[in-house]
Amino acid sequence: MEYCAQDLAEILISPERISERVGQLAEQITADYQGKELVVVGVLTGGFVFLADLLRQLDLPCVVDFCKAASYGTDTVSAGEVSVEKDLTIEVGGKDVLVVEDIVDTGRTLAEIVQTLQERGAGSVKVCCLLDKAARREVPVQLDYVGFQIPDRFVVGYGLDLAQHYRNLPYIAVLKPDKYTS
Repeated sequence: MEYCAQDLAEILISPERISERVGQLAEQITADYQGKELVVVGVLTGGFVFLADLLRQLDLPCVVDFCKAASYGTDTVSAGEVSVEKDLTIEVGGKDVLVVEDIVDTGRTLAEIVQTLQERGAGSVKVCCLLDKAARREVPVQLDYVGFQIPDRFVVGYGLDLAQHYRNLPYIAVLKPDKYTS
Protein backbone atom coordinates (compact mmCIF):
# COMPACT_ATOMS: atom_id res chain seq x y z
CA MET A 1 0.00 0.00 0.00
CA GLU A 2 2.97 2.34 -0.26
CA TYR A 3 1.52 3.92 -3.37
CA CYS A 4 -1.42 5.03 -1.23
CA ALA A 5 0.55 6.33 1.73
CA GLN A 6 1.95 9.23 -0.28
CA ASP A 7 -1.60 10.27 -1.23
CA LEU A 8 -2.72 10.67 2.37
CA ALA A 9 -2.51 13.80 4.51
CA GLU A 10 -3.16 11.88 7.75
CA ILE A 11 -4.84 8.87 9.26
CA LEU A 12 -7.99 10.20 10.91
CA ILE A 13 -9.35 7.00 12.50
CA SER A 14 -7.21 3.92 13.17
CA PRO A 15 -8.33 0.33 12.53
CA GLU A 16 -8.39 -0.24 16.30
CA ARG A 17 -10.70 2.72 16.96
CA ILE A 18 -12.98 1.62 14.11
CA SER A 19 -13.17 -1.93 15.44
CA GLU A 20 -13.91 -0.75 18.97
CA ARG A 21 -16.64 1.64 17.83
CA VAL A 22 -18.27 -0.90 15.50
CA GLY A 23 -18.49 -3.28 18.48
CA GLN A 24 -20.14 -0.58 20.59
CA LEU A 25 -22.67 0.19 17.85
CA ALA A 26 -23.47 -3.52 17.46
CA GLU A 27 -24.08 -3.83 21.22
CA GLN A 28 -26.44 -0.85 21.18
CA ILE A 29 -28.34 -2.09 18.12
CA THR A 30 -28.60 -5.61 19.57
CA ALA A 31 -30.05 -4.19 22.80
CA ASP A 32 -32.49 -1.91 20.97
CA TYR A 33 -33.85 -4.69 18.73
CA GLN A 34 -33.83 -7.56 21.24
CA GLY A 35 -36.61 -10.01 20.45
CA LYS A 36 -37.16 -8.64 16.94
CA GLU A 37 -36.02 -9.63 13.49
CA LEU A 38 -34.20 -6.83 11.76
CA VAL A 39 -33.97 -6.03 8.06
CA VAL A 40 -30.51 -4.57 7.50
CA VAL A 41 -30.17 -2.50 4.33
CA GLY A 42 -26.61 -1.81 3.25
CA VAL A 43 -26.01 1.20 1.06
CA LEU A 44 -23.57 0.32 -1.70
CA THR A 45 -20.84 0.70 -2.50
CA GLY A 46 -18.98 2.45 0.31
CA GLY A 47 -20.91 0.88 3.16
CA PHE A 48 -20.04 -2.75 2.43
CA VAL A 49 -16.97 -2.97 4.70
CA PHE A 50 -18.71 -1.32 7.64
CA LEU A 51 -21.82 -3.44 7.09
CA ALA A 52 -19.85 -6.70 7.06
CA ASP A 53 -18.06 -5.88 10.31
CA LEU A 54 -21.25 -4.65 12.00
CA LEU A 55 -23.30 -7.70 10.93
CA ARG A 56 -20.78 -10.14 12.36
CA GLN A 57 -21.24 -8.54 15.76
CA LEU A 58 -25.05 -8.26 15.84
CA ASP A 59 -26.62 -10.87 18.13
CA LEU A 60 -30.02 -10.76 16.45
CA PRO A 61 -31.95 -12.58 13.77
CA CYS A 62 -31.64 -10.44 10.67
CA VAL A 63 -31.95 -10.47 6.93
CA VAL A 64 -29.77 -8.37 4.68
CA ASP A 65 -30.39 -6.58 1.42
CA PHE A 66 -28.64 -3.84 -0.49
CA CYS A 67 -29.52 -0.71 -2.35
CA LYS A 68 -27.34 1.58 -4.36
CA ALA A 69 -28.18 5.23 -4.54
CA ALA A 70 -25.72 8.02 -5.09
CA SER A 71 -25.38 11.70 -5.72
CA TYR A 72 -21.61 11.78 -6.29
CA GLY A 73 -20.72 9.54 -9.21
CA THR A 74 -16.94 9.79 -9.54
CA ASP A 75 -16.80 13.39 -8.32
CA THR A 76 -15.89 14.71 -4.86
CA VAL A 77 -18.95 16.91 -4.38
CA SER A 78 -22.62 16.01 -4.59
CA ALA A 79 -24.34 16.60 -7.90
CA GLY A 80 -27.48 17.44 -5.94
CA GLU A 81 -29.59 14.74 -7.56
CA VAL A 82 -29.93 11.21 -6.23
CA SER A 83 -29.89 8.32 -8.68
CA VAL A 84 -31.04 4.84 -7.65
CA GLU A 85 -28.92 2.20 -9.32
CA LYS A 86 -29.99 -0.90 -7.37
CA ASP A 87 -33.25 -1.39 -5.52
CA LEU A 88 -34.07 -3.79 -2.69
CA THR A 89 -35.16 -7.32 -3.52
CA ILE A 90 -37.07 -8.00 -0.30
CA GLU A 91 -40.32 -6.56 1.04
CA VAL A 92 -39.98 -4.18 3.99
CA GLY A 93 -43.68 -3.64 4.74
CA GLY A 94 -44.32 -3.83 8.48
CA LYS A 95 -40.68 -4.68 9.26
CA ASP A 96 -38.02 -2.97 11.37
CA VAL A 97 -35.37 -1.66 9.00
CA LEU A 98 -31.85 -0.49 9.79
CA VAL A 99 -30.11 1.43 7.00
CA VAL A 100 -26.32 1.08 7.20
CA GLU A 101 -24.40 3.87 5.49
CA ASP A 102 -20.69 4.64 5.34
CA ILE A 103 -20.82 8.45 5.50
CA VAL A 104 -23.54 11.07 5.71
CA ASP A 105 -22.69 14.55 4.52
CA THR A 106 -25.32 16.46 2.50
CA GLY A 107 -28.00 13.99 3.60
CA ARG A 108 -29.63 13.89 0.16
CA THR A 109 -29.03 10.22 -0.60
CA LEU A 110 -29.97 9.05 2.87
CA ALA A 111 -33.15 11.17 2.97
CA GLU A 112 -34.25 9.63 -0.33
CA ILE A 113 -33.59 6.08 0.92
CA VAL A 114 -35.43 6.63 4.22
CA GLN A 115 -38.41 8.23 2.47
CA THR A 116 -38.64 5.32 0.05
CA LEU A 117 -38.58 2.76 2.89
CA GLN A 118 -41.29 4.67 4.76
CA GLU A 119 -43.43 4.88 1.62
CA ARG A 120 -43.09 1.10 1.26
CA GLY A 121 -44.61 0.69 4.71
CA ALA A 122 -41.60 -0.24 6.85
CA GLY A 123 -42.66 -0.64 10.47
CA SER A 124 -39.69 1.46 11.56
CA VAL A 125 -36.63 2.89 9.87
CA LYS A 126 -33.45 3.76 11.73
CA VAL A 127 -30.05 4.76 10.39
CA CYS A 128 -26.58 3.63 11.40
CA CYS A 129 -23.68 5.48 9.80
CA LEU A 130 -19.98 5.10 10.38
CA LEU A 131 -19.16 8.75 9.68
CA ASP A 132 -21.19 11.92 10.13
CA LYS A 133 -19.88 15.00 8.34
CA ALA A 134 -22.55 17.35 9.69
CA ALA A 135 -20.82 20.51 8.45
CA ARG A 136 -21.95 19.63 4.90
CA ARG A 137 -25.58 18.82 5.73
CA GLU A 138 -28.11 20.29 3.29
CA VAL A 139 -31.07 18.03 4.06
CA PRO A 140 -32.07 17.16 7.64
CA VAL A 141 -31.78 13.45 8.44
CA GLN A 142 -32.18 11.47 11.64
CA LEU A 143 -29.04 9.49 12.51
CA ASP A 144 -29.80 6.94 15.21
CA TYR A 145 -26.38 5.29 15.52
CA VAL A 146 -23.23 7.23 14.64
CA GLY A 147 -19.70 5.88 14.66
CA PHE A 148 -17.73 9.10 14.43
CA GLN A 149 -18.28 12.81 13.84
CA ILE A 150 -15.67 14.03 11.38
CA PRO A 151 -14.58 17.44 10.08
CA ASP A 152 -15.30 18.64 6.55
CA ARG A 153 -12.34 16.94 4.90
CA PHE A 154 -12.27 14.42 2.07
CA VAL A 155 -11.76 10.96 3.54
CA VAL A 156 -11.05 7.53 2.07
CA GLY A 157 -10.51 4.01 3.35
CA TYR A 158 -12.57 1.32 5.09
CA GLY A 159 -14.89 1.23 2.07
CA LEU A 160 -14.84 4.94 1.21
CA ASP A 161 -13.30 5.88 -2.10
CA LEU A 162 -12.25 8.41 -4.65
CA ALA A 163 -13.27 7.14 -8.10
CA GLN A 164 -13.30 3.54 -6.74
CA HIS A 165 -9.77 3.76 -5.27
CA TYR A 166 -8.62 3.52 -1.62
CA ARG A 167 -11.57 1.38 -0.43
CA ASN A 168 -9.17 -1.32 0.76
CA LEU A 169 -7.37 0.82 3.35
CA PRO A 170 -8.01 -0.55 6.88
CA TYR A 171 -8.42 2.94 8.35
CA ILE A 172 -10.10 6.26 7.58
CA ALA A 173 -7.63 8.75 6.13
CA VAL A 174 -7.72 12.30 4.86
CA LEU A 175 -6.74 12.46 1.20
CA LYS A 176 -4.30 15.16 0.14
CA PRO A 177 -6.23 17.88 -1.76
CA ASP A 178 -3.96 17.63 -4.79
CA LYS A 179 -5.23 14.07 -5.33
CA TYR A 180 -8.81 15.19 -5.95
CA THR A 181 -8.55 18.78 -7.21
CA SER A 182 -7.30 19.93 -10.55
